[in-house]
Amino acid sequence: MIVLIPAYEPDGRLVEVVDALIGAAPGVRVVVVDDGSGPEYAHLFDAVRLLGCSVLAHPANRGKGAALRTGFAFVNRNWPGETVVCADSDGQHGVVDILRVAARVADGTPLVLGARRFTGSVPVRSRFGNTATRVLFRLATGRPLQDTQTGLRGYAAGLLPWLLSVPGDRFEYEMDVLLQAARRGLPVEEVGIATIYLEGNASSHFRPLVDSLRIYTPLLAFLLSSFGAFLLDVVALLAVNAVTGSLLLSAVAARTVSGGVNFLVNRRLVFDARDVGRSVRTAALRYGALAAGLLAANYAVLRALTDVGVTLLPAKLLAEAALVAVSFLVQRSLVFGGAAPAPAQPDDGPASAPGAPTERVGAVRRG
Repeated sequence: MIVLIPAYEPDGRLVEVVDALIGAAPGVRVVVVDDGSGPEYAHLFDAVRLLGCSVLAHPANRGKGAALRTGFAFVNRNWPGETVVCADSDGQHGVVDILRVAARVADGTPLVLGARRFTGSVPVRSRFGNTATRVLFRLATGRPLQDTQTGLRGYAAGLLPWLLSVPGDRFEYEMDVLLQAARRGLPVEEVGIATIYLEGNASSHFRPLVDSLRIYTPLLAFLLSSFGAFLLDVVALLAVNAVTGSLLLSAVAARTVSGGVNFLVNRRLVFDARDVGRSVRTAALRYGALAAGLLAANYAVLRALTDVGVTLLPAKLLAEAALVAVSFLVQRSLVFGGAAPAPAQPDDGPASAPGAPTERVGAVRRG
């Protein structure tokens, strides 16, 4: 088993975590990635190297996602076939919980999350952030997970080449991993762990506004795509209706134009359906069926509202608001979603991205 710890400007708890891990499980290998912390933190990385860690160093800060991929590539080259458990450097993950996650992966679950219970004294931003992300993740994938933001995660060896291909250099990387896992149909299991926040989580480098935007980007992309299609649909509806006076013809023409644009945008940019093993033709036919159903529902709502005296533009706004959630869920599950080809078995992974890390490996400590 490999324990991978990304670290940016850590404190002495990094050394404590590593020492406790090696003491509790003498055969464990620990890989620490210094994500550009700077020379003032060198003594801490020197200390864990002396404990027997492999220490990789980015010359400048590149983000947690980049640090994790650097570690995955190193493990994939040097110890193919080994389970990897990722843990944070700030003491939030107990050794017992790390080993429990590793054991569950060894039992056959390819992706295991250490799920915090969020009981007791939990910082407000952490409690709110996890709740919001959990709700949005379920909306985006249909999967109910307790803790989508946990940094304690176990991965089977066969997932490493796939993990190297997941985009995102900062905190959004871990959300993208879960989104792609759901899209690929990979089993994800949660193991309950202790919720530990030291000093109000003051050591966290998470930036609430910037990093939350990164995490929520996939769902925001869908909403923006839907809004753009909605604007195009409204303009086309009003224009055709002004010329023809036919509500039915206007609704059909407007949805045909906006639907074609929305299909292309969602397939390429929102759901990224190119890796789920489904042809453009199949996706287009399913999208067409969805569009026909939505058109019928949209027309029915428009007709009902305009018959009771609601003018066309407000009626259109109400109809679209009622159907946007249905559209998202169907596109996610049936049009663009589905099981992708299984991740390949591990082989020698690619070299690190530009700005490659330096490698410093300490002597192995026997316990």
